[in-house]
Amino acid sequence: MSHFDKIITHSPLLDTVLRSARMVAATDVTVLIKGETGTGKEVLATAIQKDSNRADKPFITLNCAALPESLIESELFGHRKGAFTGAIANKTGLFQAADGGTLFLDEVNSLPLSIQAKLLRFLESGECLAVGDTVPYMVDARIIAATNADLQQQISEGTFREDLYFRLNIIPLELPALKERVEDIEHLIKHFQEHFAKEHAIVPPKFTKQAIKILQNYSWPGNVRELRNLCERTSILLSGKVIEAENFPHEFFSAQSNQTHDNAGFALPEVGLSLDKLEADLIYQALQRTNGNRAKSARLLGLSRDTLLYRIQKHGIASQ
Repeated sequence: MSHFDKIITHSPLLDTVLRSARMVAATDVTVLIKGETGTGKEVLATAIQKDSNRADKPFITLNCAALPESLIESELFGHRKGAFTGAIANKTGLFQAADGGTLFLDEVNSLPLSIQAKLLRFLESGECLAVGDTVPYMVDARIIAATNADLQQQISEGTFREDLYFRLNIIPLELPALKERVEDIEHLIKHFQEHFAKEHAIVPPKFTKQAIKILQNYSWPGNVRELRNLCERTSILLSGKVIEAENFPHEFFSAQSNQTHDNAGFALPEVGLSLDKLEADLIYQALQRTNGNRAKSARLLGLSRDTLLYRIQKHGIASQ
């Protein structure tokens, strides 16, 4: 079984990304995974590594934002005894630890410019230089990088090297936000509930249809990670119970209120209207605007793709 099959999705958007990732996994090409916080960038990186020919080799991960600038060079490239105060012995860096395998650099946008230069040198030649050494060493490691930042903006601001961006961006994979794959929410809830029921030896709660609908209309700023946290919290605190709307934090309803307010600009004509005709016309306009792309049309209309397909059939709209 492929590790990609373990990623829960019924979303055409994510399916497209996963198809590309499957092809990439069979190669040693450098990959740059983009996406908001909590969209599952490390999960995707792990699937790529596990399905690669380096699967039985080291898989080393580093959150580039987690270390101070004074330590990150030594952590990545190693150092020699006496290179700086406190360097009482030689230290092997993460590049050497990943030799033959894969090095995953999360939040690569946080690397200082001096370290970006050394990473670029590695990507171009395979060479690394330990702190305090004068002779470089060679490493065979695949790089998978990830970021939630706009690297093009950082390049324009002078905080990220353009040449490094081109070296990392050979294969870009962009993970959609959870709000762009609402058809996955119910499936993810089921998956997380089963996981936490087993982990904590509890009876999972049940979500009502109204509760699911509220979750599908929520904006999910924390993406899949936020949904996972919600499922773990409700699994523990409401084990075996029925989850109603009132069990959710207030921010879920604030989002609903904001959406209602944002849509309040439409005024019902005095003579009334045909809701079915209006719906069919809007669907037709969305399909025209996207050249028949149903996934994009669904996003324009705030629907899941399955719901859009149902309404296309309902109104007998011809395929574009």
